[in-house]
Amino acid sequence: MFHSTAPADPAAPGTVLQVSPLLPALEKTLAERHRTVRLHELPDPAAYLREEAGDVVAAVTSARFGVANSLMDALPRLRAIVHFGVGYETTDVAHARARNIDVSNTPDVLTDCVADLAVGGLIDVMRELSAADRYVRAGRWSAAPYPLTSRVSGKRVGILGLGRIGRAVARRLEGFGMDIVYCSRVPVADVPYRHLSTARELAAECDAVVVTVAGGADTRGLVSAEVLEALGPRGYLVNVARGSVVDEPALVAAVREGRIAGAALDVFADEPNVPLPLLESDRVLLLPHVASGTHETRQAMGDLVLGNLQRFLTEGILLTPVP
Repeated sequence: MFHSTAPADPAAPGTVLQVSPLLPALEKTLAERHRTVRLHELPDPAAYLREEAGDVVAAVTSARFGVANSLMDALPRLRAIVHFGVGYETTDVAHARARNIDVSNTPDVLTDCVADLAVGGLIDVMRELSAADRYVRAGRWSAAPYPLTSRVSGKRVGILGLGRIGRAVARRLEGFGMDIVYCSRVPVADVPYRHLSTARELAAECDAVVVTVAGGADTRGLVSAEVLEALGPRGYLVNVARGSVVDEPALVAAVREGRIAGAALDVFADEPNVPLPLLESDRVLLLPHVASGTHETRQAMGDLVLGNLQRFLTEGILLTPVP
């Protein structure tokens, strides 16, 4: 059960529209505390919108689905979109603001778990932990020792996007004695790391690049074929951001042809579909978008969704509006 200090208020005006599937416990609490309609479960969503759209004042959705412009336009009283997740690129924020709709996400509460997984992925792919595990399970150890791998400590690692998660990754990597550099649009104040102005420069200088930049149109394909070429055959890529940030066909080619050493990927361009060459490569760690997937973090994300919704319905403002 998700926690909320706010009591249920059945008399509260307006309907909360749940646009996409959410965690069962969060769905249960939403239904208990608010007049909630699950649009994605209705036999005829279009008919509901034709008849009841005027009652909807807030929408709850996941970072994966967002709220389409057409849906915003169909809801004349919609004033808040509450995202379960830190990402919100699936919702056109500019369109929402033009319609006088506020948008929130769930920042901070997932930072630590995403950073933990990024570091774990980096260690795994450089030391080939998952590949070595498969080697033992296949009975190959008795035939020959496992090949040597790459040292982790002391390497130079680039952080692509030094936001909350990027800084958390960097702090963890300091414990491994790593030289940390980063790339962002503008230098970040009060950090001891060296700033580089382009992703290509970052890749060319580093043994590994960890991608933590926000998704969306501005970062689509940022890790391009040119960037992967600069990373080179001894370099590693870790992506815990969005699949759209990486030119996936270029990554597939670089892995297949040995033009990068390996990759740890939690996100993909067309989830849950993963290109076959990546599935077949022992130099790639593949994870099913689970960076924030811990009991503790999902609980906190659900709590923040409920907090945003309750604050909006009672005071007309959001706890964590997107910038």
